[in-house]
Amino acid sequence: MKNQTLLSVEDLSVAFTQGGRETLAVDRISFDIEKGETVALVGESGSGKSVSALSVLKLLPYPSASHPSGRILMNGRDLLQANDGDMRKVRGNDVSMIFQEPMTSLNPLHPVEKQIAEILRIHRGMGESQARTRVLELLNQVGIHEPEKRLKSYPHQLSGGQRQRVMIAMALANEPDLLIADEPTTALDVTVQAQILELLKDLKRKHGMAMLFITHDLGIVRKFADRVCVMTDGRIVEQGPVADIFDNPQHDYTKHLLAAEPKGEPPATDTQKPIVVQADDLKVWFPVKRGFLRKTVDHIKAVDGIDITVREGQTLGIVGESGSGKTTLGLAILRMISSTGRIAFNGQEIQTHSWKEMRPLRRDMQIVFQDPYGALSPRMSVAEIVGEGLKVHFAGISAQERDRRVAKALEEVGLDAATRNRYPHEFSGGQRQRVSIARAMVLEPKFVMLDEPTSALDMSVQAQVVDLLRDLQKAHGLAYLFISHDLKVVRALANEVIVMRQGKVVESGSAEQIFDAPRTDYTKALMAAAFRLEAAPEGIVSA
Repeated sequence: MKNQTLLSVEDLSVAFTQGGRETLAVDRISFDIEKGETVALVGESGSGKSVSALSVLKLLPYPSASHPSGRILMNGRDLLQANDGDMRKVRGNDVSMIFQEPMTSLNPLHPVEKQIAEILRIHRGMGESQARTRVLELLNQVGIHEPEKRLKSYPHQLSGGQRQRVMIAMALANEPDLLIADEPTTALDVTVQAQILELLKDLKRKHGMAMLFITHDLGIVRKFADRVCVMTDGRIVEQGPVADIFDNPQHDYTKHLLAAEPKGEPPATDTQKPIVVQADDLKVWFPVKRGFLRKTVDHIKAVDGIDITVREGQTLGIVGESGSGKTTLGLAILRMISSTGRIAFNGQEIQTHSWKEMRPLRRDMQIVFQDPYGALSPRMSVAEIVGEGLKVHFAGISAQERDRRVAKALEEVGLDAATRNRYPHEFSGGQRQRVSIARAMVLEPKFVMLDEPTSALDMSVQAQVVDLLRDLQKAHGLAYLFISHDLKVVRALANEVIVMRQGKVVESGSAEQIFDAPRTDYTKALMAAAFRLEAAPEGIVSA
């Protein structure tokens, strides 16, 4: 017996008007979601997935956005015809949404407790005490370690994965009938990803909640969704039960997606290569201050006595869960945060260098950040963003030469150089990350810290970026510090791997040894979650 249809999207089109010119982003798509069902919307960046989802809640930038055709029926009622007052009752109550980029979705001025409790007060009328109890329950559900200590934390004090978990808690607060999840596990490490997906499954069963799941990770879709819709160029080219689509894809684009995966071999380990970066007994301890006099009573040991060596043309992969200290380690090595211990770059001791003394070295030490939207200035064009470093470090070159180098860098990362005068908001999430990579590579550095550089990219683009990074490394002898929770990408790029947990190294060695013969239970749990997408053993995850 067929379940009752909760959401029905019929013949939906979405157009954007800019400068008197209309662009069709979504072209007459149709799909249904039944009560308690999970429907996955998959496709590459720019295919129209997120635009379609935002249409359900009428969150597009109207009136520049319009719907030339279609209806969106929620329990038989057309949401496209609902007024603002009616939509406010729907949003967060009947339908909730988890956004892809938590740092830009959370209010930087309010602590975690206030942001989650606000939803409970508005929609449920809860008092302060009742709301706090529910907030703690939600934070526990989404895997926040010691949630009582996180209630007063601001978004910038949380790791990327922790911020995404807060977003999930906010979306689930009112137990909605439909949850729209736009890349909800992009920022999460593999063990937490498995646990979050299991949590969402449990909540679905418990509350009969339906889900529209938007992702580029086909491995998740196969384990998690009931049905799948494949989108490209604004159209759904194939849809059906997950097993049918994966086992017998009919459309060429679907076959292309299923075949896309980072491949190739990392550089061979060569201990004779010159050392580019070396750190010994590196520590980053953050003081915990309490009392009226703000005395230091303890320390958070984000990085606790770590040694690393990165050689020319080699890649050191840093893996571990959110909050394990991966990014903090990288920032300390680049002297972007204070640390103790020895740091040497190209044989030169830099731990005692002042900010001014470090500036000439910045050209050779570059970074690609995890969150491309937060890392790119919305007031600068892509040409200005990518060319900014050239202005600082190659002040003598002409504007024409600078523009040529910018265009070349954009083409190397798979972007059309003709788009360089556009602004970040005009690009998809994956395209913005490619701009971030181009900004780092345009300076031809010797050492690059890559902090989750592929987390926002769809699978086929991940494979392209991995190939690009490998080619650049081979051509220029680049040394990479590659930080990621995507172990498949790490395996394709890194020849040496360090596994971190709670600021310490739990295991290190060659990539072959770490992936094929892990020694510790923690590393085994990471591998199991990454390659089989199973829940990690109890007690493994700490956020």
